Amino acid sequence: MNTSSTSPTTPNLELLRKAIREYQPDPSRIPFSNLKPFHDSIVELRGKNASYAAIAELLEQHGVKTSRARVAEYGRIVLEGGKSRKRRKRAKTTPAANIPATPQSAPAVAAKPAPATPITSDVTPPPKENSPYRSRGPHIANVRMMGAEEAKEFNDSLKSKPPAS
Repeated sequence: MNTSSTSPTTPNLELLRKAIREYQPDPSRIPFSNLKPFHDSIVELRGKNASYAAIAELLEQHGVKTSRARVAEYGRIVLEGGKSRKRRKRAKTTPAANIPATPQSAPAVAAKPAPATPITSDVTPPPKENSPYRSRGPHIANVRMMGAEEAKEFNDSLKSKPPAS
């Protein structure tokens, strides 16, 4: 246990009040302090439809340290009075029941007979034509769902290709 013989110092309220009265903020921390002297020029340039990038470039050529983003922020906050920017509205998603199961741009394919092997429980069955289910993601061949001839054909096509290097 640390016991010191000196008591904690009491704050000198008079000195604190004096320091608060004399406090001057760092000018570099005041927002837009370097752009405020050029307010009228920026307003005039924006009136002539000058872009924020063009205004920033012009100010930098004349010795003002700024950037396009800073001039744009000044324009949004000071010139436009803090108006919020327009955001794009999200498109409403339609329920899956209203979406046709087959895309209209896809060509019609003759229906293949159902596979002879029973479907295992870990594989989801393919959607029916009138089903509201719409498959997403990559379509990868599932060898377990192929017929015997199709599976043999698929395996032969894999064997004939040389390995990618």
